[in-house]
Amino acid sequence: MPDSGHDTLLNQELSTQYLCGLLADLLLKNQWLLATAESCTGGLIAAACTDLAGSSTWFERGFITYSNAAKTEQLGVDAALIAREGAVSESVVRAMVQGAVQHSRAQVAVAVTGVAGPSGGSREKPVGTVWFGWATPAGVVSEVRHFDGDRAQVRAATVLHALDKLVTLLQSAALTTQRDTF
Repeated sequence: MPDSGHDTLLNQELSTQYLCGLLADLLLKNQWLLATAESCTGGLIAAACTDLAGSSTWFERGFITYSNAAKTEQLGVDAALIAREGAVSESVVRAMVQGAVQHSRAQVAVAVTGVAGPSGGSREKPVGTVWFGWATPAGVVSEVRHFDGDRAQVRAATVLHALDKLVTLLQSAALTTQRDTF
């Protein structure tokens, strides 16, 4: 029998909790702090992280920059860049994640900007389009994903992917750091 929507969301919640545990271990082991910069998720990534007891030792802060003005005011994203490229773009998400590091004490950050729906999409950027940015000691990485489903499903999938890729990047950065110290 196929999973119902409720079962899928429950599985995503359990996966998110697991990923937050892995993330916490990596950040603590390397003495790194995390900041989030969120648009389409409205703080859900930060909420997932801070659901974990003891997160105050590794979670530095979260920026909820839902409006374009907030992206500019809180993260230093150039308003002209947003006007030219659109808020849902690679250049904006990269500026968001870099701004999260620059405007915090964190060494690691994740940023998301997207179209969660049900409206707001376009031919170029349909509902479900999400740009991700990750900043680690190894540098900045960005990518776009397209998720199916309703608003809640797009946002849940965004949180899960943001955390999953961050764990992968930090595992790689930690290995590089360990190799460099030998």
